[in-house]
Amino acid sequence: MHDPQQMNGIIAAVIGFYLVFLVVIMAAIIVPFWFIFKKAGFSPWLALINMVPLGPLILLYVLAFAEWKVIPAPQIGWPPPPYPPQPPTFPPQA
Repeated sequence: MHDPQQMNGIIAAVIGFYLVFLVVIMAAIIVPFWFIFKKAGFSPWLALINMVPLGPLILLYVLAFAEWKVIPAPQIGWPPPPYPPQPPTFPPQA
């Protein structure tokens, strides 16, 4: 049969790997939300709501429908076209 001590060691190893895996996955979710909330003008601590069941769904709705407290940056692109020359207001004198 199986040795109970060996089974306890296997279970402890599986639990340890699971906890490390869980921490890595949570960090991969929380860190981007942290930066998004900071750039959107919200408290970055709201990213910790991701640890609650259905938390990411709640946060997506908060981000989608809340009014962001940031000023949009001016768009850098092509300069505006020059104004066309204006015709003279009176006929030219000869």
